[in-house]
Amino acid sequence: MSWGTELWDQYDNLEKHTQWGIEFLDKYTKFVKERAEIEYSYAKQLRNLSKKYQPKKNSKEEEDQKYTSCKSFLTTLQELNDYAGQHEVISENLTGHIIAELTRYMQEMKQERKSYFHEGRKAQQHIETSWKQLEASKRKFERDCKEADRAQQYFEKLDADINVTKADVEKARQQSNLRHQMAADSKSDYSSTLQKFNQEQHEHYFTHIPNIFQKIQDMEERRIKKLAELMKKFAEVDRQVIPIIGKCLDGITAAADSVDVKRDTQLVVEAFKSGFEPPGDIEFEDFSQPMQRTVSESSLSNSKGEGRSETKGKPKGKLWPFIKKNKTRSFCFHKELMKRTLGKPTYAYEAREYFLSLKLGSGPEDFSNLPPEQRRKKLQQKIDELNKEIQKEVDQREALTKMKDVYIKNPQMGDPNSVDPRLSELSQNIERLRQECQKFEGWLAEVEGRLPTKNDMNRRQSGVYDGQSTQSTQNTPAVSNCAQDRESPDGSYTEEQSQESQVKVTAPEFDDDFDDEEPLPIIGTCTALYTFEGHNEGTISVTEGEVLNVIEEDKGDGWTRVRRSEDEEGYVPTSYLDVCLETNAKES
Repeated sequence: MSWGTELWDQYDNLEKHTQWGIEFLDKYTKFVKERAEIEYSYAKQLRNLSKKYQPKKNSKEEEDQKYTSCKSFLTTLQELNDYAGQHEVISENLTGHIIAELTRYMQEMKQERKSYFHEGRKAQQHIETSWKQLEASKRKFERDCKEADRAQQYFEKLDADINVTKADVEKARQQSNLRHQMAADSKSDYSSTLQKFNQEQHEHYFTHIPNIFQKIQDMEERRIKKLAELMKKFAEVDRQVIPIIGKCLDGITAAADSVDVKRDTQLVVEAFKSGFEPPGDIEFEDFSQPMQRTVSESSLSNSKGEGRSETKGKPKGKLWPFIKKNKTRSFCFHKELMKRTLGKPTYAYEAREYFLSLKLGSGPEDFSNLPPEQRRKKLQQKIDELNKEIQKEVDQREALTKMKDVYIKNPQMGDPNSVDPRLSELSQNIERLRQECQKFEGWLAEVEGRLPTKNDMNRRQSGVYDGQSTQSTQNTPAVSNCAQDRESPDGSYTEEQSQESQVKVTAPEFDDDFDDEEPLPIIGTCTALYTFEGHNEGTISVTEGEVLNVIEEDKGDGWTRVRRSEDEEGYVPTSYLDVCLETNAKES
């Protein structure tokens, strides 16, 4: 059904309807915009929610991540963050694919509609002009006919009057003939104008207007079709992220399934196990016999009178380690109490009082304020941290030693003596860390119920600094005399500092010089991330984006040795490079 034939006389209504169609598109565009804003706001709120409940660094919440339920909750927060990302994708797709396309299409449709109705108005104005011309021709023809009739009547009147001269009659005749001729001409003009108008009117209502209205109909059909397509795309935007959202939900479900009840309860035991044994039976004290009563060591306190008389002027035979008044005891006293309570009965509520008494103060270095099991864990953790620090210092010393060897063989690259202060400092740090490690190992051995021996200490030391390379052993001899921890009879420790030996670095013997015919092999390539001006000896200047060959990787000192050409090489900060080593180089 065509608008051109069915709605040929509904120009104004079609204009209103098409305007309504554009307004409806604008309405749908606003709807999609608000939906995109809601999705973006929802995603932002989800991200803030996930961030809010993330465990804070260096806090108790971070320590709680050892429990599987806490790990599951952390996974839930991560999956929720990914879930929020999918809503951001929905918002971006709605904005980029639907709103942008709707805005562009509305502008095009407005221009197209304007041109069609402008063309229709021109056709309407043309037919109205033709109609006016026809009406003017018709009125002229009517006026001329009336004038001709009046002239004819006037002529007949004069011709019948015998008193009128022949000249006046002739004049009236000529005037009548002239009027009749003008009427005939007007008739002819009116006839041609009418024929022309009819033709134009037929073309207007059967050709021009149907064509224009057909174009408007096609435009309206395209608008409806485009709206339907965008509605489908609106649903497709959500459908595209459903699989990923499903994976996020599956991840949350899997995290919930990974919760291990037994594991969490076992971690509680490991976290709070004191190592003390349950209290023994309380001895019966017979007050009915008139004899000197012996107070049981397991009782909380002696009787008032006897206790005072027996303990007056002499130290008490035994103090309970978990009484509040003992919280100000010295560091060694706490150690002695911990030693005395190992494997001996005590009271649980006294242990609780002991922990509360020490809660407000900072703990001693050897963690003697903790129960044996917790103290052992803390000491082991401290030993592991010290071993890592020793490993780091040893790596830096090896790298500097190697750099000094290069400087000795190639003085133009740098002064070998410039690294001696740093090597000495590293050796001192290593010695200090080893002494610290031995001290904590002694305390650990005490908790485990044995005294430390030299062999035990050597076995407990990290293999990192015991298993150094032959080159570093030759170049920088390790300090042999370390402070040994000795346990005093009362449980305290004393340290005897040995004379620290001065570190001397000697240059290793190389088979070939640095500039021999066989240079160091290329082990990879690198790209300069930033421009570096190598003003110091041994360094090389590089520009951003420059590609160079790697001949020596970073040994922990922050420098990488590169080569630009056969006779141009030097050191560049590793942080300035994007290094890509070859597979065989990585394995070696």
